[in-house]
Amino acid sequence: MPLWLIYALLATFFAGLTSLLAKFGISKISADLGLAIRTSIVFVLVWLNLFAWSGIRGIEQLTSKSLLFLALSGITTSLSWIFYYRAMKLGTVSYVAAIDKGSIVITIFLSVALLKEPLTPKLFFGAVVIFIGLVILIW
Repeated sequence: MPLWLIYALLATFFAGLTSLLAKFGISKISADLGLAIRTSIVFVLVWLNLFAWSGIRGIEQLTSKSLLFLALSGITTSLSWIFYYRAMKLGTVSYVAAIDKGSIVITIFLSVALLKEPLTPKLFFGAVVIFIGLVILIW
């Protein structure tokens, strides 16, 4: 099994746990406070991971363009998390998490359009099935 697939499966597992743990964590506090606490912990763990595994070598290759895209990614991540936590506070975990994963369809579309990644029949069919599932959940 390729290493990228192992990482992707681990990410899926932990993302699934994250939704449930977040719902428990914000049961008596605001979604925004819960997100701030979670994000603070993420911040510390990400920096610990960096220094434990690779350090900051390669930082000299960081261009202003890369920094811009990383900053934009940070902004969109923040917005996604803010709305996700607010939805999680008010809604049902299974629905909110499933609808949030609809971002996969957007990612597929943008990766094909902007990164020129190939749109295979399997990828197209998978995106359509996910989209139909989202419509069923929302309707």
